[in-house]
Amino acid sequence: MNRASDGTTIVALASPQGLGAVALIRLSGSSSAQIVSSLCRAEESVVPQLDRRARLWRLYDGGELLDESVVTGFAGPRSYTGEDVVELGVHASPYIIERVLRLCLKAGARMAEPGEFTLRAFLNGRLDLSQAEAVADLIAADSPAAHRMAVHQMRGGLSERIGRFREQLIDLAALLELELDFSEEDVAFADRTTLRGLLVDVRAELASLRAGYRAGQMAREGVATVIAGRPNAGKSTLLNALLGEEKAIVSPIPGTTRDVVEDVLQIGGVKFRLLDTAGLRVTADSVEQMGVDRTRDRMQRAALVLFVFDPAHHHSPQQVHEELEGLHTGDAMVLPVANKCDVPENRLRIDEPEWRSALPNLLVISGLTGDGLSELRSALRDMVDALGLSSEVLVAHLRHDELLGRADTELKKVELGMESGLPTELLAAHLRAALRHLGEITGAVDADDLLGAIFSRFCIGK
Repeated sequence: MNRASDGTTIVALASPQGLGAVALIRLSGSSSAQIVSSLCRAEESVVPQLDRRARLWRLYDGGELLDESVVTGFAGPRSYTGEDVVELGVHASPYIIERVLRLCLKAGARMAEPGEFTLRAFLNGRLDLSQAEAVADLIAADSPAAHRMAVHQMRGGLSERIGRFREQLIDLAALLELELDFSEEDVAFADRTTLRGLLVDVRAELASLRAGYRAGQMAREGVATVIAGRPNAGKSTLLNALLGEEKAIVSPIPGTTRDVVEDVLQIGGVKFRLLDTAGLRVTADSVEQMGVDRTRDRMQRAALVLFVFDPAHHHSPQQVHEELEGLHTGDAMVLPVANKCDVPENRLRIDEPEWRSALPNLLVISGLTGDGLSELRSALRDMVDALGLSSEVLVAHLRHDELLGRADTELKKVELGMESGLPTELLAAHLRAALRHLGEITGAVDADDLLGAIFSRFCIGK
């Protein structure tokens, strides 16, 4: 993708392909109004007013009426791209859409590349780079949590925090550069105590942002929640009960589930990706063992693990504790779930005081009857705060997290360099590198290949 606008007017379908009531065709560039005007008959020809008011126009191909369109014009720089923009609302017939696009191309427009409208918005200062990325996140958001995070970032939540760091560091970098100009005078313009205190504060802020990266990923992609336990503990029954459909095969034969069965459940505005897995046991069946290995791998990468057990096979809470300690769940939060408590003997055992005192977060359910499922959903919803998903500014992109990490590394070099007496020119070099990494998050530095990689992920028309 060419980083700089080539001055042409671009056009694309900005709504999804397929049959529907209305399709939106968008043009951006200095010739937008004239190109749309060419779609009118000579005796009706007028130039669209860029006043944000919608008007009904007839569109023609020569003397043939194509469609009646709602035409809305936006004058630059107060438009999405910062350029003159005209949008045509036409009937969503693929035939009409194709002919209108061909007429626009014939009149001098060219087809927009993926993400080029938003790229122009960035180049014209309407959005910074992190806000532009949030546009793609907003389009892809499929849960309230993902939507909330994308909106906050699009409105500049992350940019404001990064901007504050950079302003403080730029002032100190300028003072260090000034010292280099007066190096022969042996003058210190940047107070070292102030610099050290600022570095501590900024690094703490960077650590706080990076700590939210996992939560940001979960807000975008969903909370990976593994349903684990021994064979025939009722894991598949629980999955089906939570989803309200027969997603997984349920059988009294141990080892039925051999691959991971996944589906999505929305709770409290957060998307949970439920993964039903193979039962944990030692087996001579090579295929089942592959399923067990996948279960352990998914637990290592999960955010939550629901450890489901049948009280008939766990005669004491100590047994549950021993199995929980052997799960190797990494950083995942683990919730023990006693299933099959519609069986009277199971219920009596679980209601004994030693179980409640030994496992205070124990949930008692019956996947078969649905008893206790509302409490399970509530427990999952309560974990949202513990996972950090309620935070307003979340770092949700690996690119952002890596750049924050690089900036922190350079600032640490400055901090250590001050203690070891590192020359001012090297301190200034590390500080400049940190500023460059922070600037790459918002696009405050030149990076042609970076822009191409980011905006190529967008759909055409955005």
